[in-house]
Amino acid sequence: MDTQWPRYEVFKQDSPHKAHEAVGSVHAPDAEMALLQARDVFVRRPSAVSLWVVPETAVFAITAEEIAANPVPPLPPIATHAQTYLVFTKTSQRRSMTFVRHVGEIVAATPQIALQLAMESGRFNEDAVFVWWLVPESAITRSEPGDIDSLFTPAHDKTYRQQSYYGFVSPTRNRK
Repeated sequence: MDTQWPRYEVFKQDSPHKAHEAVGSVHAPDAEMALLQARDVFVRRPSAVSLWVVPETAVFAITAEEIAANPVPPLPPIATHAQTYLVFTKTSQRRSMTFVRHVGEIVAATPQIALQLAMESGRFNEDAVFVWWLVPESAITRSEPGDIDSLFTPAHDKTYRQQSYYGFVSPTRNRK
């Protein structure tokens, strides 16, 4: 039996004019605890104005290589149970800290159809996308605007220093 709590993907918005970005994941018994753990792990020092968490099982992720190997089939007829999917893309491989970024929404019946519509729409610069994530909006638990002070303000009082500030111990320094 698996004894780990479910995994939640965490999305952080640094300022109101920036998009939410996936910054990592946490394990928690429920979405509310995941939101609090995400705050403790990802917003201890850097600024943030919003956090989202979503169960990892709700994220439909696909790479450009997977799409090239198995092209998305033609769209089926319009389904009656459409919902809003948030579209996230990763468009750079230059840095290790380049995250998937929220770029818009698509209404569709399934994440596969949402992907097809997103790719066909031309709104998301699909030629430069390395990774697509589609997340049902209903699966996201969000911090509330009224929670900004209680969730994020304490981070402003903490001193943050880059790792290089502390230096490192060289094994050759201790030799005589």
